[in-house]
Amino acid sequence: MAITAKTLRLTQQLRRDLLKITNQQDRALTKAWVDAWDTVSTDLETAVNELTANAQGGLLSRAMILRSRRLQYALQVIAQKLDQLTTDAGRLITDDLPGVVRAAGEAQEAIIASQLPKAKVPDLAGWVKPDARALDAIVKRSTEQITSELWPLSSEADAVIRRELVRGIATGANPRAIATRVMKGAEGGFNGGLSRALTIARTETLDAHRAAAAESQAANADVLDGWVWLTDLSPRTCPACLGMAGTVHPLSEPGPLGHPNCRCSRMPKAKTWRDLGIDLDEPEAATPNAGDWFAGQDEKTQRSILGPARYAAWARGDYPMDAWAVRKPNPAWRASYQTSSIPA
Repeated sequence: MAITAKTLRLTQQLRRDLLKITNQQDRALTKAWVDAWDTVSTDLETAVNELTANAQGGLLSRAMILRSRRLQYALQVIAQKLDQLTTDAGRLITDDLPGVVRAAGEAQEAIIASQLPKAKVPDLAGWVKPDARALDAIVKRSTEQITSELWPLSSEADAVIRRELVRGIATGANPRAIATRVMKGAEGGFNGGLSRALTIARTETLDAHRAAAAESQAANADVLDGWVWLTDLSPRTCPACLGMAGTVHPLSEPGPLGHPNCRCSRMPKAKTWRDLGIDLDEPEAATPNAGDWFAGQDEKTQRSILGPARYAAWARGDYPMDAWAVRKPNPAWRASYQTSSIPA
């Protein structure tokens, strides 16, 4: 397996280009949510303050809240704004998909070629481009997935805001405390929609990128021997991704099946030169070793990645790196690798 320094550079550049897109999505979504909250929060705050000012005996009743036209109007405006944000988020994410899918598919040729002797690449059967219809199908499938995941976003955030109103009354808090709590809870519920939108944007964009890479790799199966789970080795990386780093998988296996927001990628692994009929000694693989990287970190970094209990188990030898990830099913989404529990 001649995964070279050039292979890694090309793969990492592809990943950086993808992260530029997801970072742009993050900024655009965040700005849209912040601007929207600034617009709707004034009406909500006015309605809540009006209620507290009219509270009889210093107490608010459920009936007062239900009868407040100003409050009901404010809630209606918030619900409409959330619906619009959801629609706009879907459009923003899906508009990027064709470019993401095309770039991932086209990049595989250079990544595979970097693993072969330069003089011998033209002797191979030739590169096969992934079928355009297959890439279009990936875009269509990802668009449907994004739409279905975004659909309940506005109703869930709206429900949180309304729940805070009821909770304030149930706790018997005084009107001023209710007003403060309602506004804080409403903003949290509103921005909870942003948090979910960001997760959907990153995760589904990355999954579409991986699917396109897989399609291109499958088209060149005659020169490939699978794909390698490539992980960014940094203190921000979770134990599950470190545990999967460097593992080799068949081309038919989708992935990397990372957790939501996972930044890992799949790197094609060429067959050995001799299996390809090239009678040359190939260089040692340059694939980073996650175990060596982790062992070289200071204790503070290791504890930060694993947490106190997992670190203690690892230090005792009871929690080796190959046990850090476990595949968990999710019928509503897809299976994903999560950080495993410490063995009993």
